[in-house]
Amino acid sequence: MRKIIPGLFACLLMLPLMPIGVQAADAAKGKRVFNKCKACHVLDKPKSKLGPHLMGIVGRASGTVEGFKYSKAMRSADLVWDEATLDAFLTKPKAFLKGTKMSFNGLKKASDRADIIEYMKSFPAQ
Repeated sequence: MRKIIPGLFACLLMLPLMPIGVQAADAAKGKRVFNKCKACHVLDKPKSKLGPHLMGIVGRASGTVEGFKYSKAMRSADLVWDEATLDAFLTKPKAFLKGTKMSFNGLKKASDRADIIEYMKSFPAQ
């Protein structure tokens, strides 16, 4: 028993040092992160701005919002937006998809990407 308690204590001390991916994504935090995207995208209605609307983005094929003029790269990407592809794209869009028109540099923090993806999931397609 004496050996278990110090080991348990050491594990508890390390919890704050665990990778972000282990922690649950937070849609409320994602809503704040989405403020960086609001100039070009909307989530709550199927109306595109400078960028396509993002309603129902999770599970949608890339380059398929009707009426939006996508780059050739996005139209021919043959991607389905799931958590993994969104995370990779949001990390650095131009590196993930050469030729994309998206001018956003990306989100460096994995926690920001996880939170914004969680927030986007709360806006399904109509």
